[in-house]
Amino acid sequence: MKVVLTQDVKGLGKKGELVNASDGYARNFLFPRKLAIEANSQAMSELKNREAAEKHRIDTEIAAAKANAAKLEGKTVKLAGRIMSRRIMGKASFVGFADGKGSIQRPYRFLEG
Repeated sequence: MKVVLTQDVKGLGKKGELVNASDGYARNFLFPRKLAIEANSQAMSELKNREAAEKHRIDTEIAAAKANAAKLEGKTVKLAGRIMSRRIMGKASFVGFADGKGSIQRPYRFLEG
């Protein structure tokens, strides 16, 4: 039986996923605890709408990030204060060096991904 999970279920899937579950497991465990709903046409259309909305949100965030990256392209940015460079390095690749005080005084570019 195909069901759409309404909550994360260990060993089965995450919230919002369409999964196959045995009939007895779905009827006796998932449905009574409201962990899943039957994958009928209404549930499938809601799932598709949620997925489309999430994709649209991600696309708009990526477009905004690329626009911000284009604005910063070729500019020098000075970050001052107590900044842990390891935290920043996780999100950006810095060209140049970080002084011992946590300041970075060279241009940087954002990594994709």
